Amino acid sequence: MDTTGQNMPMVSGGRQRLRAVSAILAPQTECTMTLLLSLTTRSLRSLLDPNADPPRTLLHAPAFAKTEFGLRGLSVDVDMLAGWSGEQLATLRHRGDQAACPCLVLVDTTPLAMGALDAADQEAAMTRLSRVATAANRLGCNSVAVSVVVAAGDEAEQDRTAQALQEAMVSVERLELNLLLVPAPGATESSEGLSELIKQVGGFRIGALPTYGDLSTNEDPLEHIRKLAPYAGAIHIQCEGFKRGGAHRGLDLAAGLAAAKSVGYQSNVVIDYVGDGDSAKDIARAAEILQAAIEAD
Repeated sequence: MDTTGQNMPMVSGGRQRLRAVSAILAPQTECTMTLLLSLTTRSLRSLLDPNADPPRTLLHAPAFAKTEFGLRGLSVDVDMLAGWSGEQLATLRHRGDQAACPCLVLVDTTPLAMGALDAADQEAAMTRLSRVATAANRLGCNSVAVSVVVAAGDEAEQDRTAQALQEAMVSVERLELNLLLVPAPGATESSEGLSELIKQVGGFRIGALPTYGDLSTNEDPLEHIRKLAPYAGAIHIQCEGFKRGGAHRGLDLAAGLAAAKSVGYQSNVVIDYVGDGDSAKDIARAAEILQAAIEAD
């Protein structure tokens, strides 16, 4: 099989891509539902305390997310793994498997200049992607997500970026991972720009990781999700906390999930808590809202 992406079918049918992503996800999660509700590890930052009795560290996150919120997976932020050894990564993987709350996606939001003209800059981006992908494999993730920067309107840089990603996909696929692209300032900030890059790279293991609630784009948030959901291996839904009356402080959570469902999305839905209130209470409420939206007709 050609793993460069040059002779592989380009991404076109949204539902076909979604079935491929779901097939990869299902064996690891053993989930009976097509939509899986999970959590970003950064959502738990305020709850982690290594000096508590008993201690609460990232190694305790899988059991905590499952027992406290009923969630079935983690989207791990790479900056929370700084200084970790391979043994620690293996321990987190084991804890996730034990708790039936595995690590599903390893997310790195450091901008990668995959299409840089400077060979050293491009090599540094390729090396970082390779190292993050290796860590994702050790965690047992099905996907690695990265932020790739491309200057808006620079077709030459986009071509170089697509070629570099095709080369990177060789090792990513060898690790049996999906590569998800996070929208970034520039050409990939819009759903159209990101989807065009994904199609240019080609193949069934390249996709998107959009965030509902991220207002850095000028697009309508619901339309942004509808357009990227057919390419998505996971969707983050930001929770900003709740007002006294119970209303969400940010965008309508259920509406964001409904937008993804409306175009046939059938994969990982990730709560990303960015509020400053009672995080445990807010995450529990967000999980309740989104679970109801999953079960809604």
